[in-house]
Amino acid sequence: MPSLTLLGQSLVSGLLTGGLYGLLALGLSLSWGLLRLVNLGHFALAFLGAYLTYQLGTGLGIPPWFSILLILPLFFALGVGFQVVFAYFRVTEFTSLLVTFGITVIVESMLQWFWTADFRRYETTYTSASTRVGPLFVPTLDLLACLTAVVLSVATWAWLRFTYVGKALRASAEDPAIAAAFGVNHRVQAFLLSGVSAALAGVAGAYIALISTLAPGQMWAWLGVVFAVVIIGGVAKPVGALLAGFLIGTSESLTMAVVTPAWAPLVSFSVLILILIVRPGRA
Repeated sequence: MPSLTLLGQSLVSGLLTGGLYGLLALGLSLSWGLLRLVNLGHFALAFLGAYLTYQLGTGLGIPPWFSILLILPLFFALGVGFQVVFAYFRVTEFTSLLVTFGITVIVESMLQWFWTADFRRYETTYTSASTRVGPLFVPTLDLLACLTAVVLSVATWAWLRFTYVGKALRASAEDPAIAAAFGVNHRVQAFLLSGVSAALAGVAGAYIALISTLAPGQMWAWLGVVFAVVIIGGVAKPVGALLAGFLIGTSESLTMAVVTPAWAPLVSFSVLILILIVRPGRA
């Protein structure tokens, strides 16, 4: 049986990892729940953001925090562009899965062509920085990623809950015809939401670059666990995605400490299956 210190450190690591899961799941949860688009390209955008952050930092010496400010408008425009294509070809929920899978493969190939398949690490002065709390260590970058996830999740929830745009988006997702009868322009709202979702992917990608080792094929390793986070947390529920990320992250981390690291990849789907059995309506 592991020591209490190891269990405590595993719990801290799991919560911080779960925050990054929630941050990556946020944009996907919005597009899936409010636009009825299962956008696998969200992961491709996140890793494109990660590589751009890496390139701007290592090649041009631009600090990562300034890189995020450069990436946000670019990714917002990419998200709007994707939505223009989806709207023009009238992509449905099922076909979006196939179309965005193709986009993901194309982006992965582009990343591999430009940056090769070699593993890359973005080293900064904060890479190994941490804060000691008693016997536990809290990595600085992981903590910042988690706090960013909390702030963005709560802010997105408040945006959807209290603003006119948020209410219009929820109304259109619930009943587009009735919402249109009350003057809601769902087409314009969809462009806005798609841009916001892509920008959120860019933010998540910047933190992936700072925290993780990069390789183009690694986006597929994130796909399964983030999908589980979205389903467990509920689509179009920002805070739910964050809490589900915490649940999956801590479950994986404690499994690695108590059992063996080899079992960790099975945790997210095991938790998902258990929740679907207990609450089948969530599917």
